[in-house]
Amino acid sequence: MSDYRKPLPEPTPETQHFWDGCRDGKLLLQRCKDTGKAYFPPRPFSPYTGSRDVEVFEASGKAKLFSYVINHRPAKGFEDEAPYAIAVIELEEGPRMMTNIVDCEQTPEALVLDMPLEVAFETATDEITLPKFRPAKS
Repeated sequence: MSDYRKPLPEPTPETQHFWDGCRDGKLLLQRCKDTGKAYFPPRPFSPYTGSRDVEVFEASGKAKLFSYVINHRPAKGFEDEAPYAIAVIELEEGPRMMTNIVDCEQTPEALVLDMPLEVAFETATDEITLPKFRPAKS
């Protein structure tokens, strides 16, 4: 049993592969086989064509900071972490996702739009590992 107190996602049959990948240290996306475009969040059909001809693939884990807000008023379970950034990042493969930026100061001076990021997995429980992002090392 975990002592993780924050709210956690609840995998569904449509998202289970994503969460299994995160647990294994892989950021898994889906791609429309008709257009070749990647998408997020996971779903069993292409948001571009409606086709169910889709495939799962491992993303690079590279991204850039698209937008963010710094939260100074902690929500339940986050009392020890304010301030923290709630960010929208753009993956190298194209899709955008919401996440947190970690391993850097949570200030406008440190969180520069378009800064290169890399995935950093945070184990919450035996079942759930969260994809967060940090400034890229290179």
